[in-house]
Amino acid sequence: GGEDPDVRANAMQTARRLAASGPRAVVNATGILIHTNLGRVPLHPEAAAAMAAAAAGYGNVEFETASGTRGGRGGYVRTLLTELTGAEDAHVLGNNAGALFATLNVLAAGREVPVSRGELIEIGGSYRLPDLMTAAGVTLVEVGTTNRTRAADHASALTPATALLLKVHPSNYEVVGFAEQASLGDLRDIADTANIPLVFDAGSGLLDEATPWLPGGPPSWLRGEPGIRQSVADLTLFSGDKLLGGPQAGIVVGRRRLIERIRTHPISRAMRVSGPTLAALAATLDLYADGRAAELPMWALATIDPADLRVRSEAVAKATGGTVEAGMSMVGGGSTPGRGIPTPVIRLPHGDTAHRRLLDAEPPVLARRDAGDLVVDLRAVDPALDTRLASLLES
Repeated sequence: GGEDPDVRANAMQTARRLAASGPRAVVNATGILIHTNLGRVPLHPEAAAAMAAAAAGYGNVEFETASGTRGGRGGYVRTLLTELTGAEDAHVLGNNAGALFATLNVLAAGREVPVSRGELIEIGGSYRLPDLMTAAGVTLVEVGTTNRTRAADHASALTPATALLLKVHPSNYEVVGFAEQASLGDLRDIADTANIPLVFDAGSGLLDEATPWLPGGPPSWLRGEPGIRQSVADLTLFSGDKLLGGPQAGIVVGRRRLIERIRTHPISRAMRVSGPTLAALAATLDLYADGRAAELPMWALATIDPADLRVRSEAVAKATGGTVEAGMSMVGGGSTPGRGIPTPVIRLPHGDTAHRRLLDAEPPVLARRDAGDLVVDLRAVDPALDTRLASLLES
C-alpha cells in the first residue's frame, strides 16, 4: 500500500486555498478601469466612508427626522437624481438589468414590445435582452434588421397589443458601415402618436453629454455616448456604477406616474437596494451636484495625463528589462465599444513566470497577456506601488 496521507498538511493546504478565494484587495494593472471581475470601479473615499458608516450603525433609510415619521426610502437620492437629470421622479433598484426587468414586467407584462434587431444586446454573464424580456412576461417583436432599422419599421410594428417602445443603447458593441438606427427623437414622435410610453435603456453613458465636470468637455473616446439629461424618453434607465462611477445600482428616471407604478409594485420590494448602497450613491451624486465629479476614481483614472504614465512606465520598464509602447486602456464595464484611452504600457516578452509571480504576490497583481507576453498598464495602479511592482517583475 501507499504511504498514509499527511492529514494536517492536506488540511492546511485546503485552508490556504479557501482563504485565498475569500474577498481580498487586488492591484489592477490590466488597464480596464470598470473591471467587472474586479468589482467594477473603486468608490470615491467619501462614498466608501458613507457606505461604511451606514453599515456600522443605524440611519434614516426610511425615516424623516424633520417630521419624526416614516418616510420614503432613499428620498435624498431621489431629490439629487431629479435635480441632476431634470426628470420628474427617480427610483433605484439593485442593478440596471433589474431596473429593466421591473420596468418591462410592471408596464408591459402580457403585451408586446418592439425592439430593433440591432439592439438585441448580450452583455457579460450571458445576459441576453430577449431572455430577460421573456422572463418579464413580455412578447418581443423584432423590428428591422441587424444593421438597419428605420423609424418606419418601429411604426409599422405597432398593434393594439403594443405596451411601449424600447430603445437600447448597445454599449458594448458598434455596428458600422451600412448601418442605421432610429433616433430617440424619432421614437419619441411615434410613441406620442400612439399614446404609449418610450423607454430608453441607456445602461452606460453620461449624466450630461457636455460633461461639465471635465475641463474641455468630453474626450474623443466618449463620442456618441448618450446623456441622461438630454434623454427625451418617458423613462430612462442607467447603471449607478458604469455611468456614475458609484455603487452598483439600477436607476430609473422619468415620468412620475410611471415611476410610481414601478415603485409600488412588489417586484421593487424584491429588488430594493440596501441602506449602505443608498448612502454611497448619495455621496457620489453629491460630488456631481457640487461640481466635483472629476474626483471620482472612474474619471480621475480615465483622465490621467499619458505623459505622467510614460514617466512611470519607463521607470518600471528600466528596472525589469521590459519595453514601453503605445497602448490603450479601456473604460470597460461594457461601455465605449471599440474606443480606448491612449496609454503607454509595459511589455515583457515570455511573461509566464512574471505573470505567476504577480498573481502570487500580496496583494495579487492582475495584468494582461498578449501572444505570450505580459502587458502591464499603470493607469489604475497607485504610483506608490510602482517600486513594488518593478521588484516583482524583475525577480
